[in-house]
This record gives sequence, structure tokens and C-alpha cells, in this order.
Amino acid sequence: MSPNERLQLRIQPWSSYVIVPLFVLANAGVVLDAQTLSAAATSMLTWGIVLGLVVGKPIGVALATWVALRTGIGRVPDTLRWGQLLGGSALSGIGFTVALFVTELALSDELLVAEAKIGILTGSVLAAVAGWLVFRLAGERGGQCSPSGVPTLPPRPWRPVD
Repeated sequence: MSPNERLQLRIQPWSSYVIVPLFVLANAGVVLDAQTLSAAATSMLTWGIVLGLVVGKPIGVALATWVALRTGIGRVPDTLRWGQLLGGSALSGIGFTVALFVTELALSDELLVAEAKIGILTGSVLAAVAGWLVFRLAGERGGQCSPSGVPTLPPRPWRPVD
């Protein structure tokens, strides 16, 4: 293993799980104090955003993919399975940059902007957890995404062999 790869493997967990989330939180531009969080917890705007990210986007991605496969508009690799597709659909709810930018453009009231940003951050975290759970529970199970044929899986390239 090259020194570059060794360094990358050592830094990657810190970068992905500590530095990037702190960067996102710092640049979201919202104060997370008791007053703001309690207002967001009772706000329909916040809950609408959370439901849109955690429920709406995965349903939309999965349904659009299913329609594309059934109508012949689209194709997926023969080794892709529905569990993997649903995991990717769940991860589609993670959205920071554009959602935060659109929030700034769409809303002028500072309280509504804060509530929307808290909804985006909460929904993104819940979408990440949901994606992880789907991949963990159904990533290797279920039928093949391709409308016909028997599923043929590679020898688990996405996990180290024990």
C-alpha cells in the first residue's frame, strides 16, 4: 500500500464524520439555541421539510425508477438489486447546499429561514440514517431491479471477505 493510500485511509474517517459535518453546521448560518429549536419543533414548515426529505424524495426516486424500468425507458446493471436501489433512494434525502441556498432565496423572515434550515439539517441526518438502515437490512436482499431474469450477484465486492 502506498503512503498516499495509507494516509487517505487514516484521514478519511475524520474528514467524513467530523470535519465535513462541522463545516456544514457552521456554514448553515442558524443559531441552535433553545428558543430556535423549540420554535422549529412546533413549526409546520420544519416538519414539512423533514417529511419531504425523508419520505417524499425516496418515494419519488424509487417510483420514477420503477416506472422507467417497467416502461423500458431506463435500464440498470443486472447486478443492482432493489434493496440497493431503495438504499440509494433513501440517501437522496440528504441535501444541504442547494436546499440551504433556496431557503435563503425563498424566505425573507429570519425565523422561517431558521426553521427551514433546522428542518433541512434534521431531514438530512434522518435520511442518512434511513439510507444506512436500508443498506444494512436490505442491501443484499430482494429481487433484481431489472424487470426480467434471475438475480445474479457478484461475490460481495462491496464488503471485505471474512
